[in-house]
Amino acid sequence: MIQKMLRRTVPIAMLALALLVPAAASAAERTVSVNGSASRKVANDTAGLGFSVSQERRSRGTALRATSAKLRMVIAAVQTIPGVGTGDVTTGRVSVVKVGRGDKTLYRASEGISVLLHQPAEAGNLVSAAIGAGATGTRGPNFFLGDPEPAYNAALAAAFDQAKARAGALAAQAGATLGPAISIVEAGAIEPAPEAAAPAAKGCAVPVAAPVTVKRCTASPPTKPGTSTVTATVQVIFRLQ
Repeated sequence: MIQKMLRRTVPIAMLALALLVPAAASAAERTVSVNGSASRKVANDTAGLGFSVSQERRSRGTALRATSAKLRMVIAAVQTIPGVGTGDVTTGRVSVVKVGRGDKTLYRASEGISVLLHQPAEAGNLVSAAIGAGATGTRGPNFFLGDPEPAYNAALAAAFDQAKARAGALAAQAGATLGPAISIVEAGAIEPAPEAAAPAAKGCAVPVAAPVTVKRCTASPPTKPGTSTVTATVQVIFRLQ
């Protein structure tokens, strides 16, 4: 009977010991956790602008037709600016509302467009061209990075290098050798340049026939694309050897 009990107990004890050894080894594993961060300033390569046209007439139909005709001229004008392609202009909401002008009742029709400009240094000329073609309202420019991924990846790599250098210094102080990274957590942000309002230009001639011959204002409003700041942060755990 005793021998049978021993035969059953010994394998169970050996199994328990086998399970405890990895747990003990894991508990004894030495690691170092560090943070790294890096920022990159990158020149903005894209601008977003908006333009609108509003016209008042005695009837809804005439107000809408006048607005549509003027907006077509604005669209044609902005597409003459370098950096604006045919797919970079998007029309917005169309509205027709009744307005009172003293004893008269008029109707105001409005419609706008959004424009992506891939040569942001041309933003001032774009504003001038749109107003010269008949735009009655402007919005922007808002400068940003068209494709922030390459800049962010570069900042991310620099942040990891910083974290690794810090971990190496700590490992040396602890009398250990830095091993591989066993955990990486990343975070980041892109801070664009502050949005600047485009001032209304004065003294612009309005084209009256197609094809549109763009006559810009005597002076385009000054614009500076500026830079966006791309920041990457990593938290890395390295094994110590």
